Amino acid sequence: MVTYIWVFFVIVGSFFTIFTGNVEALNNEILKGGADGLKLLSEMLPLLVLWTGIMQVAEDSKILELFSNLVRPFLCKLFPSLPKNHPALGYIASNICANALGLGSAATPFGLKAMECLQEDNPCKDTATEAMITFLVLNTGGVTIVPTTVIALRLMHGSANPSEIIITSILATLCSNVSGLIYDYFKRRKKHG
Repeated sequence: MVTYIWVFFVIVGSFFTIFTGNVEALNNEILKGGADGLKLLSEMLPLLVLWTGIMQVAEDSKILELFSNLVRPFLCKLFPSLPKNHPALGYIASNICANALGLGSAATPFGLKAMECLQEDNPCKDTATEAMITFLVLNTGGVTIVPTTVIALRLMHGSANPSEIIITSILATLCSNVSGLIYDYFKRRKKHG
């Protein structure tokens, strides 16, 4: 569905540019956009590789497992439908850890594995379970303690103090996460009467 929306925007924008006589501006933006995308990729790739490697080291050295064991009691309360030793809880904990460090791309593989584990237990394969919905809420509104990617982008674009957003980032993501989880909790309670 999102693909169709983007295609629609590109087509409408292109026709508008052609009809207003700005074809040269369209060509310039297409070429500039490609160059800007490659520049961003070359600047962000080392950061993503570094943090993905750090997360792999943390996983191999059992640090993520330790973190998982620390947050497991909290996760068991958030996911009451899952048994305490469910493999998805470990992936969810790793996803939370990566998101807390502002590493969305490093968190994605853990999130996908968590969803895969949750889908295995899903009796109705075309409908999300309560645990899946709660995980999506937790992942989407995830608390970011150190917004690593945003700090790197600010640094690349010449910010005088790229890390000044840490406190506001913590507050914003904490508010979104708590409000999302509260809403999810009340929707679940309402469903079960």
